[in-house]
Amino acid sequence: MTNVTSSKLDEAPYTVPGLALGEGHEAARTLQDRLHALNDLQLTLKHAHWNVVGPQFIAVHEMLDPQIELVRGWVDDLAERIATLGLAPNGLPGALVDARSWNDYSVHRAPTQAHIAALNLVYDGVIADYRAVQERLGEIDPISEDIAIEQIRGLEQFQWFLRAHLEDASGTMPSEDAGTELDAARAAEARA
Repeated sequence: MTNVTSSKLDEAPYTVPGLALGEGHEAARTLQDRLHALNDLQLTLKHAHWNVVGPQFIAVHEMLDPQIELVRGWVDDLAERIATLGLAPNGLPGALVDARSWNDYSVHRAPTQAHIAALNLVYDGVIADYRAVQERLGEIDPISEDIAIEQIRGLEQFQWFLRAHLEDASGTMPSEDAGTELDAARAAEARA
């Protein structure tokens, strides 16, 4: 049996009507990066869901479940759009690790505020990268851009939920100056 990791089978000789082949495949490659990001995000959220502890455990544990489910659905939407554009979507863990520009989530068993502060930084990165992708997609494929816009809207709402847990009465968040997830988690724990 031949082990084929990449071949012409990964690229169809077509894309959607109205786009040149190169444009459709470029849009698909652009979406592939977001597919990796959302696959990583769903696993990160599930990890936090399993490892959160403390007095607000059930509220945070249950707040994360709908986020995980929606992100999983968005992964499927992106994979199907990539295939529609003529490329083979890749959801394999090794491909994700090889392609990503970010590190693994660095918080394990920790209080709710620590995870929320760390996840807030995760959302900062995912959303900022998504906005850059959305801008590029707007230049080549408005249908893919529309998918990105809808997913960004949802991600921003999820981040708002997290920030509502972090913000104090004066409008500040303990982790607003943190550079890493661990720094954010430590700042949140110190304030709790």
